[in-house]
Amino acid sequence: MIKQSLIVASLLLGLAACQSTPQVQVEDLAIEGTWHIESAQGQPVIDYSPAELIFDADGNLTGNNSCNNFFGGYVLSGQSLQLQPAGNTMKACVDALMAQEQRVMQVMPTVTQAQMEKGKLVLKDASDNTVMVLSKK
Repeated sequence: MIKQSLIVASLLLGLAACQSTPQVQVEDLAIEGTWHIESAQGQPVIDYSPAELIFDADGNLTGNNSCNNFFGGYVLSGQSLQLQPAGNTMKACVDALMAQEQRVMQVMPTVTQAQMEKGKLVLKDASDNTVMVLSKK
């Protein structure tokens, strides 16, 4: 009788172990490389603008915000993304590029998530608003 009880207990324990919920590993988006900024804050960038973000494998973020180069970092975990611009060059450009540059620099710290949509990298804020759209160069 004790032997049967041990067998039943072992089977129940084994079934319970099989039913445990596995940890789901969310894979990071493939964002490394150079991305052309197509729009920022809902406004398309000026044609032939050099605006781009460059994500490297070590978490460094560089690029051009329309007129000046910038540098900083980024943190990616699954689809969660934080852009951390740290500094930029300070040359003057035409007013239209300077205004576009301001939009790009203002929107970068608001990014909280990223997703791929139809081959575009769409960056969103905490309210799920699209704040930047990028295309792979």
